[in-house]
Amino acid sequence: MSESLREGVLAYAEDCYGTEPEYLWERFPRYAVLRRPDSGKWYGLIMDVPRDRLGLGGAERADILDVKVDDPFLRDDLLRRPGYLPGYHLSSRTWTAVLLDGTVPLSEICAVLDASWRAAEKKRKAAKSRAPKEWLVPANPAYFDVDAAFAASDVITWKQSSSVRPGDTVFLYMGAPVSAVCWQCRVLETDLPYDYQDEHLTIRRVMKIQKRQHYEPSQFPLSLLKTYGVFAVRGPRSVPTRLSTCLHRADR
Repeated sequence: MSESLREGVLAYAEDCYGTEPEYLWERFPRYAVLRRPDSGKWYGLIMDVPRDRLGLGGAERADILDVKVDDPFLRDDLLRRPGYLPGYHLSSRTWTAVLLDGTVPLSEICAVLDASWRAAEKKRKAAKSRAPKEWLVPANPAYFDVDAAFAASDVITWKQSSSVRPGDTVFLYMGAPVSAVCWQCRVLETDLPYDYQDEHLTIRRVMKIQKRQHYEPSQFPLSLLKTYGVFAVRGPRSVPTRLSTCLHRADR
């Protein structure tokens, strides 16, 4: 058990979100709840649990952090990594446990805690209009040559997610073997009818996107995205605030 990581997580939650841990159970004096003040929802739970109950072997106690992970693809990705376990004492469908023994670096733990904070945000009714949003959108270089398309025209069509709207910003993440964010684009039009289907892809609606900025693959590789809590881009997803700041800092 590493006190430094436990205290490091608590210090990060206080510095970043102003969270004071809540100790709710007299029987478990080291169980610390991290709660959002706006929604009242938990975004973290630190516990000390016997290792044998975690399936790790040994009777000594281990500090773990439960975090909320709504994205099933992200949860599956995390559970394949050392130091991650199904949620303990909370639903394993929406929560994941992280060992605080040093197996997972503190910087990575703080990144997944950021994602849990966002997942516990108070849900509001969708408004008819909203401020522009930023999205990470996957692109498969095996099926479509984005560079060639943008060399031919500043505006191209792209398969649309229902959540994307005109005025939004799309960052195209190129899949393997590139595995990096390579393009920043502005969404010009959405909900354009389209009819395409093959063994890999079905498209019924597209959007028009305009290139704004090209990034070299070495600037925003997947290894860097992971430090901001992005461990995979398998579908359109919002851009974490800290990653957005980093991307725009690179704008020419």
